[in-house]
Amino acid sequence: MAYRIKEVFYSLQGEGFHSGRPAIFCRFSHCNLWTGLEKDRARAICRFCDTDFVGTDGQNGGVFDSAEALTRHLLTFWPDPDVFPFVVLTGGEPLLQVDAALIDALHAASFEIAVETNGTLEAPAGIDWLCVSPKAGAPLKQTHGNELKLVYPQPDLPPEKVAHLSFDHFYLQPMDGPNAAANTRAALAWCLRHPQWKLSLQLHKILDID
Repeated sequence: MAYRIKEVFYSLQGEGFHSGRPAIFCRFSHCNLWTGLEKDRARAICRFCDTDFVGTDGQNGGVFDSAEALTRHLLTFWPDPDVFPFVVLTGGEPLLQVDAALIDALHAASFEIAVETNGTLEAPAGIDWLCVSPKAGAPLKQTHGNELKLVYPQPDLPPEKVAHLSFDHFYLQPMDGPNAAANTRAALAWCLRHPQWKLSLQLHKILDID
């Protein structure tokens, strides 16, 4: 299959368990919870998304006609051949495109693979680190993994609704936007009352990096 990629860049992971870790970010085009167009935001299931995932015209984006071609492209961004490369497949919703062929090609090139998904699709086997970020109003099909990262607050998806799921780590990430400061205080208070949860801050925004 062909893979439609919005952008590829090398930076630090800014969120969750791997926060601060150097990684190649591969952002896939398209999402099943919003078209990505502002005219459709009010009708979207996920209305708070702050990411541009429309098209293939971002930095280093494009259409790649094979898993091997995309893997070769990603390898060019890794700076140290003596360290196994780490890639974060994100979106949009990456599991609309990530398949066994891509996982196999990345592993053949010694990649460690992380995926950030909204959990509405079941993940294929072989992903090394699976982070699920559920959204209120969307069906949750992927109910186990390494990391659950809940954007907070979502009135129709309180933390207690997903706290029983089978994940190794649970993170609350304050919703960005005009109420970011209040949301951060609320998330901090929740974590202190419920120590199952850890606070995830968007380090890349704090540092003003990609």
